[in-house]
Amino acid sequence: MRYFIELSYNGKAYHGWQIQPNAISVQEVLQKGLSTLLREPIVTMGAGRTDSGVHAKQMFAHFNTEVPFETSQFIYKLNSFLPEDIAIHDIFKVKADAHARFHATSRQYLYRIALEKSPFNTEQAFLLKPKLDIERLKEATNILLDYKDFQCFSKSNTDVKTYNCDIMKAEWQIVDNELQFTIKANRFLRNMVRAIVGTLINIGIGKVEVEMLHNIIKSKNRSEAGFSVPAHALYLTEVDYPETIKLHIEQ
Repeated sequence: MRYFIELSYNGKAYHGWQIQPNAISVQEVLQKGLSTLLREPIVTMGAGRTDSGVHAKQMFAHFNTEVPFETSQFIYKLNSFLPEDIAIHDIFKVKADAHARFHATSRQYLYRIALEKSPFNTEQAFLLKPKLDIERLKEATNILLDYKDFQCFSKSNTDVKTYNCDIMKAEWQIVDNELQFTIKANRFLRNMVRAIVGTLINIGIGKVEVEMLHNIIKSKNRSEAGFSVPAHALYLTEVDYPETIKLHIEQ
């Protein structure tokens, strides 16, 4: 039987989602918890990879097991077993071929920029001292929607077949004393969101002209884009799946 598991985590203590040979990861800790409680080796597949230090308010993974369990009780036991920085929200049965990564239709990320120093968000948001021009930020952000190939924002050593991504939404909002960037796409390249935010910041502080973003994207060169903002202020906030899978889940 195949199950989907919905979870969230604070990424501070982890070297990303995916299992690493010499570093602790969220996937490793989750698999250890599932394997211990189900008393058999469990392998999970996540909806995507988050980099070291990046958080997830919503992440999905799938796993297979023939061991029966009562869902609410199992969730309670698994949450008790896992560390405080990982939380399980739901577990449900899916089709045998349902895939947490390949069947996801979109992912959404949030980046938080603190506009003033606060002792309460030093580990949750990126404190930026230079003043940002919000209108320049928004104008540049709209340019992103005109393109598909985002190789200029990808790590150079990434093994991918295509650098094309369909961006569905990209917007800035002021929330309390934070400037928050939300971006939604069918897929993301490694380091893409952090490189986009760094590039937009350079435009927002006047270091780069808005229209230069066209040239940066067309260059397909990572060195032409801006710096990569710190990971601790980045959150995976939403993963969507087709209605067919969701309907099947609810049966």
